[in-house]
Amino acid sequence: MASPLEDPILIRPFHGHTAAVTGVAFNANAAGLVTCSVDRLLILWNLSTQCRAYRFEGHAEAVTSVDYSPDGQVLASASHDHTVRLWIPCIHGESSVLKGHTASVRSVSFSHDGYSVVSASNDKLIKVWSVCHQRLLFTLFQHTGWVRCAKFSPDGRLIASCGEDKSVLIWDTRDKICVNSFSDYEGFSTFVDFNPSGTCIASAGSNNTVKLWDIRTNKLLQHFKVHRAGVNCLSFHPSGNYLITASTDGTLKILDLLGERLIYTLHGHKGPVLCVAFSKCGEKFASGGMDTQVDPNFDVPDKHTPDPVIINIRPVSCTCSTATKAAESSNHVSIFKGAGRSEEPSVSSSARSSKRKAENESESAVDNVEQHAGISSLSRVLDRIVGQLHMLTLTISVLEQRLTCTEDKLKECIEDQQKMLRQKATNKT
Repeated sequence: MASPLEDPILIRPFHGHTAAVTGVAFNANAAGLVTCSVDRLLILWNLSTQCRAYRFEGHAEAVTSVDYSPDGQVLASASHDHTVRLWIPCIHGESSVLKGHTASVRSVSFSHDGYSVVSASNDKLIKVWSVCHQRLLFTLFQHTGWVRCAKFSPDGRLIASCGEDKSVLIWDTRDKICVNSFSDYEGFSTFVDFNPSGTCIASAGSNNTVKLWDIRTNKLLQHFKVHRAGVNCLSFHPSGNYLITASTDGTLKILDLLGERLIYTLHGHKGPVLCVAFSKCGEKFASGGMDTQVDPNFDVPDKHTPDPVIINIRPVSCTCSTATKAAESSNHVSIFKGAGRSEEPSVSSSARSSKRKAENESESAVDNVEQHAGISSLSRVLDRIVGQLHMLTLTISVLEQRLTCTEDKLKECIEDQQKMLRQKATNKT
């Protein structure tokens, strides 16, 4: 019997974007999340209250979708600038641009092994890219309208896609063909995803509906109409027993799929909710919307913690001094506040003392302030060094993963050559 879902409670909103938040995704251990926005930026949030957030620049137009690789070491983003970007989430802002679409890219998602990324675009195409080699693997085309979303199945053998042609298509990634389709004549699907077992897909509809289809029997299993406006996004709980939806009506709703009923309606956003995602463990979820804020939900509320300091990370082509200056500027705020709380020399005591004594006290006070400033500056530098070392570790891990992919490919090539040589030898004999 499935364990019941605990009552969701809003911790606090995160503010940092200046336009609508269009995508949200948790990292592997749910200690952080990434968001993207119409403001062309990605923000990496650490859910620890003492940690900074990092704002990544690179896309030339609005960012429409973002996803973490399963190991949390690579980010993928899609944009109206017709590109997909692969990011190493480090302070250098390193990213690779994948070009191939000829119109806005609406969706991007990793395969569950992290080796591939699928993108969906207004050019009516679906493209699958190699993460290791950063190149196009193949293109899928059958949609006759803008493709809004594409997702890998848990085993990576299938891809589900939906578009404004009012169809949901299922693709075989080995044969690169469409193997099934579902039609919805009432409206078009805005989002689609597989359940954790890979036996069903759920689609979010522009006609306020959420539908669940069994891809083995090709039957509609469940049909929910609980929103008062279009549904923009949905996310399965890792157990597969619950589904959370985000709607233009400004609400999030949690559906009990076993009981086939609505169990929670969540308010908090001031305007349409555009994205929502459960964490990998299912204990947390986060949402974003037109009100530019991100709402992470946990078990313990904390509405008094201020937003973290956000450090701007420029593209790798820019000089590193820009990011360093931004970090120093952000840190300067906290140092200023700390200095404001320190004790100042007593004016009345100086007035009663001799002129020389007053000067000595003033000099001593200045020395103390300078000493505190020096310690704070050193602490700031050490914080940056620790952050750089952490990101360097992540970068090395990604490079190791890429090297492993290359070695595997090389091994396959050698094995193929050996088979060909053996076959030739056999044919000669």
